[in-house]
Amino acid sequence: MNEAADRPLRADARRNRERVLHTAAAVFAAEGLSVPVHEIARRAGVGTGTVSRHFPTKESLYAAVLLDRMGELARHADRLAAENDPATAFFALFTRLIHEGSAHRGLAEALAGSGFDLEAAAAAVDVNVSERLHSLLSEAQRAGAVDAAVTFADLKALTAGCLAYEGDDPARVIEVVCRGLRSA
Repeated sequence: MNEAADRPLRADARRNRERVLHTAAAVFAAEGLSVPVHEIARRAGVGTGTVSRHFPTKESLYAAVLLDRMGELARHADRLAAENDPATAFFALFTRLIHEGSAHRGLAEALAGSGFDLEAAAAAVDVNVSERLHSLLSEAQRAGAVDAAVTFADLKALTAGCLAYEGDDPARVIEVVCRGLRSA
């Protein structure tokens, strides 16, 4: 076991890591995945070596960005569940996931192409958003807000359809799908 890897990061190292993650997420979302690591380092105000110490490969940086986003989404899902009725929580999370998926689709595709199992990695660090969405779906169905015939597989297919939508107003297609999910 690597003792150095098990120690918590110093405050400055933690700040640098967060700055790199934030910068990489913004750059990948705005400019795509071809932006070189040295450019991400420059924009984050750190050296390339700092990025490499935290993220030895570009794929590990992709994964960290996605897992960071999933952590934020998991916390958001937990807050929605705690503060709202099941229908509101479910539809708010479903909508947010589609918007997030659109913004980070390239990262997910790059990781899938490299053989990275995002679902397994997310479950390992307790940021499995799919599990939370599945739970909220069940709760919304028990509350009578979502059609009981809708399965989680249906929901995943509908999400993929929303992500494939290329029209000018994605909110409109999300609204149409959400209307179709509601109980009659």
